[in-house]
Amino acid sequence: MRIMSSWTWPRLEETIIGCRLCPRLVAYREEVAQKKVRRFQDWEYWGKPLPGFGDPNARLWILGLAPAAHGGLRTGRMFTGDASGDFLFSALHEMGWASQPESRERGDGLTLTDVYISASARCAPPKNKPLPQELKNCRPYLHTEEGLLGRAKAVLCLGRIAFDSYRQLRKERGLSDPNMAFSHGAIQRLEDGIPYLALSYHPSQQNTQTGRLTREMFLSVLKDIKTILEEEGEDAGEGGKGLASHQG
Repeated sequence: MRIMSSWTWPRLEETIIGCRLCPRLVAYREEVAQKKVRRFQDWEYWGKPLPGFGDPNARLWILGLAPAAHGGLRTGRMFTGDASGDFLFSALHEMGWASQPESRERGDGLTLTDVYISASARCAPPKNKPLPQELKNCRPYLHTEEGLLGRAKAVLCLGRIAFDSYRQLRKERGLSDPNMAFSHGAIQRLEDGIPYLALSYHPSQQNTQTGRLTREMFLSVLKDIKTILEEEGEDAGEGGKGLASHQG
């Protein structure tokens, strides 16, 4: 896929939904959509790759891992219909970035303000583990999203794979490599590209049910980002200096 500045959101969405670049993921997503699980037998699964979701004028770009087999792959929207989404959207709602605290299905009325959500891989992978080539196949979609998100001031990577994907994206663009290790709550001012990079553990049940990621921990990261966005807005009239660095 060519990355073109003239691309529009509808064209990108159509391209992602029709993607069949990864045979393993195509076979898996179609199998899951056909077999389903008992509790969702009455659902007609989406069963296709997922485009991003949110405010096209967002200043915050949230980058996750991949759709969940019985969450996003079922409902057709990022972080929709599973526990990870419940955790994420509840926090975004508290911050004033989501119109409601939960997301059950497309068309449930949920809207995002100043936030856009996408993922490193657009298909649900077996065992939640996309292969390196599969992530590479999806990366042009991230490049195109970044180009369309012209107001973005911060990227929040949920988990190490999202962080690695964004670092690779920057490398492919010829931008500086973030001089930081993955650490929950870390936020760094970048030399070029989108000004700020923030890191958080992924809101998977593996993390939230074990206490590795608590609601308070996640809200702390979001509050730090909101402070940065507010200060960036104030500094826009003073040459856009912003913060030199920030650590949550």
